[in-house]
Amino acid sequence: MNTSDSALGVAVLLFGDDRTRKRWNTLTTLSTHRADGPDDIDCIDATIGPYRRLVVVGGDSDLAAVLSRLLRADRLDIEVAYVPHQRTVATRVYHLPAGRRAARRARRGYATRVPLIRDETGSVIVGRADWLPVVDRQALHGEAVVDNVRLFDGDVAGVHIAPTLAMPGLRARLHTPRAGIGIWRQWLTGRAVQLGSTGVAVVRDGVPARRRVRRSTFYRNVEGWMLVR
Repeated sequence: MNTSDSALGVAVLLFGDDRTRKRWNTLTTLSTHRADGPDDIDCIDATIGPYRRLVVVGGDSDLAAVLSRLLRADRLDIEVAYVPHQRTVATRVYHLPAGRRAARRARRGYATRVPLIRDETGSVIVGRADWLPVVDRQALHGEAVVDNVRLFDGDVAGVHIAPTLAMPGLRARLHTPRAGIGIWRQWLTGRAVQLGSTGVAVVRDGVPARRRVRRSTFYRNVEGWMLVR
């Protein structure tokens, strides 16, 4: 890391292959920490203290893992830039570029606070979460509400939850197959979405939770995260 970058306190947190980062000249002079994946919490935690800005090179689940660790460490003051190799669900949510353009913005952009969406386990989502039937069931049976508005009561094929760039912070809609065609119903926006069920499989940014649960809640954290845009 050169002198100017050291003064700025910027570092790269790299998930995956280093060859892509080396093609982006704007990132090659920065101190780089390589993580084996979103479960490599030791590497993620090692970057939390020394730097004021982290450049996350990876996918949506990697970015979500970094934000989850910042949340648990009470360090949401750290600025986070996102550099995915290609467009993702999260880049569409937050109106972000990918690839070389994202690498340039990671160095030159300014951070603004945006809503942070988490669940009751402290896990953050940045692109989407899904509530799906467990493996031995055809449908998800239960009841869900967005703030004080009922999303469903009964059986559905699934529920899709996504963060929003603006307040109130999240939106949700349900999926009901009709005549073999899956139809996503209209979005409901709010601060929180809560589910009570006979059993649900939770998927966060493409990563299935290890265990089925009966209850799940996604909600806007009191403090947002500092997104570099």
